[in-house]
Amino acid sequence: MPSQSPTTPPSRTGRPRSVEADAAILVATRAALVELGWSKFSMGDVASRAGVAKTTLYRRWANKNELVVDAVAVLFDELELPDRGSLTADIEGVVLQFSALLERPETKTALMAVVAESTRDEILRERIRSAIVDRQKCLVLLGRERAQARGELPYEDSPTQAARNADLIFDVIAGAVVHRALVSAEPVDADWARSFTALLVSGLTSGL
Repeated sequence: MPSQSPTTPPSRTGRPRSVEADAAILVATRAALVELGWSKFSMGDVASRAGVAKTTLYRRWANKNELVVDAVAVLFDELELPDRGSLTADIEGVVLQFSALLERPETKTALMAVVAESTRDEILRERIRSAIVDRQKCLVLLGRERAQARGELPYEDSPTQAARNADLIFDVIAGAVVHRALVSAEPVDADWARSFTALLVSGLTSGL
């Protein structure tokens, strides 16, 4: 599971951070995005909603891009991969859990906003990779390790191939679910998850 704190940008000097203040700020950030949208979203509005000074926000986050990425990263850190007994069940479970997360207005609004902004901002793209994408790849690593221990998947010949396969598995799952849920606006229900998983497992077990 993710080992990094979901609310911890790079350390800065000054007084110790308040966990309660951080949580209130991130909740206020998501609420403001849902209500106002990206164009009207402001650090000042978040500070007012969270009951903190604007300077408190800027001591923690340099701009609204950083703030919004951290606010949505907390939501993605809710994803879990309990052992359901088989590779198929594990994938189906995380697909449905991921789709349920994307259905939440605060997740959908925040994710779409930062992805759109990141097309013009390389620093923001890197923050999305480190705060969201790289952290969630831990689920792929965990699921693959379990499947290999059960004998459902072969072990890779080299660490390089293992890393490449983990990236590919993550991209396939995340890409398919995000596209269907947010781009095509089609349901990610149990039937779709079952069909998608069968296709994916067929590819995985035949050797990537």
